[in-house]
Amino acid sequence: MTDFKEIGRRLKAYRIGQGQAAEEIAAKLGISRAAVYRIENGEVVKIETLERLASVLKTSLASLLDVSIEYHTSAISYFERMRQIEESCDQVVAHFPPISYLLTSETYAVHLRKTLIESLPASVEDRHAAVREIDTIIAILDERRKARQLRRLSVVNFVTIPEIERWLKLGVVGRFDLPEQEVTARRIAARDEVEHLLGLTESAPMGIQIALIEETLPNITFQLFRSKQKTTLGLSPFRLGGDLPNIRMGVAMVTADEQPVGLYERLAEDLWRRALKGSDAVKRLRAVLERSGIEVVRVAPARKRAGR
Repeated sequence: MTDFKEIGRRLKAYRIGQGQAAEEIAAKLGISRAAVYRIENGEVVKIETLERLASVLKTSLASLLDVSIEYHTSAISYFERMRQIEESCDQVVAHFPPISYLLTSETYAVHLRKTLIESLPASVEDRHAAVREIDTIIAILDERRKARQLRRLSVVNFVTIPEIERWLKLGVVGRFDLPEQEVTARRIAARDEVEHLLGLTESAPMGIQIALIEETLPNITFQLFRSKQKTTLGLSPFRLGGDLPNIRMGVAMVTADEQPVGLYERLAEDLWRRALKGSDAVKRLRAVLERSGIEVVRVAPARKRAGR
């Protein structure tokens, strides 16, 4: 049975990824803006209309119908799909180095925005449009994190020690030619996030599980979105940190096909068995922080002068 609600969600993700307003899509198809919104909200739609929508959105009918695999060349589109899928899933198993955005601190978005902007190449013609895209990505990521907290979504996050050590060495940076003083500040920002991760690992709040891996994993990120109905797999070249970020180039994939999902489920089970968890992970993360050599001076608040 065709799930028109899911089709509508995919359509919205592709539209946002293309940077097109509903009015633009409506004009190209010769329908009303309200009709576009109805389709995105799950209204039954003719196959001919879906074929035209796929052409306008530069994707395939198979991707819209979820016949096999969704392909996303836009980070905005991919992260929007992650947000949509998380609305109905029970658990996310993530390897999204250096750490899953779902588990970052409330202040991380400020550093991330600065990093993504400074990573923009000089060849970008419309810098204002590029910055708007970055702001859209961060807004989607923040919405995902808030939704996780409200829903108490279970998150299993695989974190690799080499990625964390590299992050602490480089800092939260988007390029390598920053002044020394700025690099120091960015390394402190990375340390703050690792300390936040350490706090989560130590306190072990309900629904959050940190698994520390001592070896390097492939650069491509993977996320398993588990629900009672099915498990969906997301594979992505998009990166928010660790090494230099990448939100501009690559092809991400989303699929619920049994074979690839099964392969990544087995990979996740194998990683979980070999990972450091609980007190062992806490000790290892503390050792990594101490070895980083990043000194953070915590300034105590000044005492108020006593009145005369």
